[in-house]
Amino acid sequence: MKTLLHRLLWMTCLALGLGASAWAADASLDKPQSKPLMQVRRVAPNVYYVQGLSEMGSSANQNFISNAGFVVTPQGVVVIDALGSPELARRLVAEIAKVTRQPIHTVIVTHYHADHIYGLQVFKDLGARIVAHEAARDYLTSDTAQLRLQASRQDLWPWVDEKTRLVPADEWLHGAQELVVGGMRMVLQPVGPSHTAEDLVVYLPKQKVLFAGDLVFRNRIPYVGQADSQHWMAAIANLQKFDTRWMVPGHGPISQDPQADMRLTLDYLHYLRDSMARAARDMEPFDEAYQNTDWRRFEKIPLFKSANRMNAYNTYLLMEHEAK
Repeated sequence: MKTLLHRLLWMTCLALGLGASAWAADASLDKPQSKPLMQVRRVAPNVYYVQGLSEMGSSANQNFISNAGFVVTPQGVVVIDALGSPELARRLVAEIAKVTRQPIHTVIVTHYHADHIYGLQVFKDLGARIVAHEAARDYLTSDTAQLRLQASRQDLWPWVDEKTRLVPADEWLHGAQELVVGGMRMVLQPVGPSHTAEDLVVYLPKQKVLFAGDLVFRNRIPYVGQADSQHWMAAIANLQKFDTRWMVPGHGPISQDPQADMRLTLDYLHYLRDSMARAARDMEPFDEAYQNTDWRRFEKIPLFKSANRMNAYNTYLLMEHEAK
């Protein structure tokens, strides 16, 4: 109800020529007071992460639905992903300060989905260097990115607002690269196009820690969107070659059995493709195909009801395209 009232008020302000700032000022009286818990968890010596909620992004949870990590070195802190709002990024900076007095040196972006990047401006304003894969450039300049930001300014208000901006990288990667900060060696490995065109994973060989980005989801149904699921599966197979002891997924708790948890995401993608490929091949309408598919293996996973039908539909379209 509050979201509906906010939107109606915003439209009224525009009609009166008051602009979004007047709407925001009035709506500030209704600003959510509670905030989701952010707890730093230790992965290995000098390696940490915070875990987002297994929910859809909303104003109530500040869009805290994804994970972020950080590595403490003698030269500074390397952060992996920036979370889904500037407020969350500020909270992460405060949590990092409880662990170390080192400044934030670099932020590595695993991909440019909103729940991983809307906090970037906070780190940029602190002087951090932003590193990402060059395939994100097209997205940043696209109508899709701008429309998504406009929608988020309404749906995620007040945590994403007119001051929230999209931040490009300072360094665009063309391929695999080693990053050494304060003697800590990190391998930045492109794995897209998969979940997105610009997917990166970050591997710490000495600590045997893998930050897998959204190539791996735990305790929630993956978000497939416009993914290249065939390449995504191949990328996961390549990730299984890393000597990984601990894996931090893009969503969900840390994995101490990376091989098994990679297989869960892999199995879901396989099932989507196999079931929707049969339907597309047989020219079965999507609604019938979805209803006739046995989803029992996955239906108890959190966010199944929110995301699975959309995942199946996008995969159905993809399989039609691949069959041409």
